[in-house]
Amino acid sequence: MSSETGTLITAEEFFRMPEPANGSRQELVRGVVVTMPPPGFQHVDIQINVAFFLKQHLRTHRIGRVTAESGVRTERGPDSVRGPDVAFWSAERLPLDITPLGYPDEVADLVVEILSPGQTRRGLRDKVREYLAAGVRVVWVVEPDNRSVTVYRSAEEGRVYEEGSVLTGEDVLPDFSVPVAELFAA
Repeated sequence: MSSETGTLITAEEFFRMPEPANGSRQELVRGVVVTMPPPGFQHVDIQINVAFFLKQHLRTHRIGRVTAESGVRTERGPDSVRGPDVAFWSAERLPLDITPLGYPDEVADLVVEILSPGQTRRGLRDKVREYLAAGVRVVWVVEPDNRSVTVYRSAEEGRVYEEGSVLTGEDVLPDFSVPVAELFAA
C-alpha cells in the first residue's frame, strides 16, 4: 500500500493512509505519494479569506459547495489526487444531498491554488494544466507577492486581476464578486 516500496497506490488507498505526524501535506501523483511542507501563516490566511468569501456567497446562492484542501481526482490508472487550497463543486456536478466520504468521482468546477514560497511557477503551471485536462472549468492562482489572482480557463492563457480589480465567478459562480484586495486583508 505504500509508494515508498515502488508500488503505485490508488486514490482509495491514498485516502485510507494516516495523516503525516509532522503536519506535512501530501498529494498522490500518478500513483506516488508526494510530500510537501505545511503552508505558512500568510498562505493559510489567504486560503481562509478565499474560502470565506466563497462560502458566504454559497450561503445565499445554494448552487454548490466549497472545500479547503479536499482531494480532487485528476487522473486514473495510475491515480492522481491533488489537494487544492480551495475548491468549488457545483450542485450539477456534486448534488448538495451527496457528501462523499473520500474523493468525489466528479471533478471540481473551480480550484484555487495559492503560490507558496517553495513552489516553482513551472510546477504550478503543470498543475493548472492537469486540473484543466481533468475537467476543472476554472483555476485561480493567487500570488501573494504581487497581490494578484490569475484566472485560467485554458492552460495557455490566464487573465490577471490585480489588487485594485474585482474578481468575479463568471459563469461558474454566478453573481459572485470580491475585490482582490480583500483576499489579502488581515
